[in-house]
Amino acid sequence: MNVFALMLIVTCCYTISSLSDKYAASTAKLSGNEFTFLMCSSMSVFLALSLPFQEIYFNFSWQAFAAVLLIAACKMLEFQTSVLVLEQLSAFELKAWLGVNLFVSYMTDIICGSNASFPKFLFIAVTVLGLVFIASSGSDKKINYRKIVIPLVLYLVSKYSYGLIIKSFSGYASSTMQLLPALIIISLITFPTADPKNILHTNSRGAAKVILARIPNTVGMLAENAVISISLSDYAFVQPMILVTLFAIGLIRKETYSKLNLIGSIICVIGVISFQICGNLTVN
Repeated sequence: MNVFALMLIVTCCYTISSLSDKYAASTAKLSGNEFTFLMCSSMSVFLALSLPFQEIYFNFSWQAFAAVLLIAACKMLEFQTSVLVLEQLSAFELKAWLGVNLFVSYMTDIICGSNASFPKFLFIAVTVLGLVFIASSGSDKKINYRKIVIPLVLYLVSKYSYGLIIKSFSGYASSTMQLLPALIIISLITFPTADPKNILHTNSRGAAKVILARIPNTVGMLAENAVISISLSDYAFVQPMILVTLFAIGLIRKETYSKLNLIGSIICVIGVISFQICGNLTVN
């Protein structure tokens, strides 16, 4: 399947799960550990159900076990630091900072053997510019970066490292066999503080919606891992695509946006599509 088609699948699935996650945070009032446990445990089940339909392997080497532990660490770091960062930044502002990973991921692809391309680098810069416009449009408060600089850096590192680890250890374990055990480990870590019985008793409706949203989330993660196997740059582009999709949904709902937000979203679309066209022209 074409990488851009895979990216569209990831974008669609992650947009659905993102809207559900917003519900979990704002309406269901689940704590960080409760949400993490529900998400990881339910995704473990859905991933396990998908195993017969995948080509999976795990060679029981120290490298394979290291990959599982590293993925678990990345995901835990992502979950924990995002909570701290979002105390100061909006979701739009955080997506803008993820633009840093576009440059880092592209340089990693070049180091791994991809041909350097000035047009591709230019379109990455265009996309990041669009993200900056979007973030600036929502900056109506003073951000205390001293308070979040370390969590922000760790969050960016965790997002980048996830793709790097999946790709680097693919020779020792398939992406699903790296991810599935990692999710089980996180579920076991968060189980004592999450208190699942209490969640089901006091917030069964919220828990059900979070769990059901993991179905598209799981499909998206499988497609995302397929994108990673092709290009870390394309993996990094998924986040701005999700941001633009959420913006488009907001327009359909007739939510009000500033001119900067509209301009930034248009620039992001131009950057993402141009990068993909450039990549297809290079391949052909």
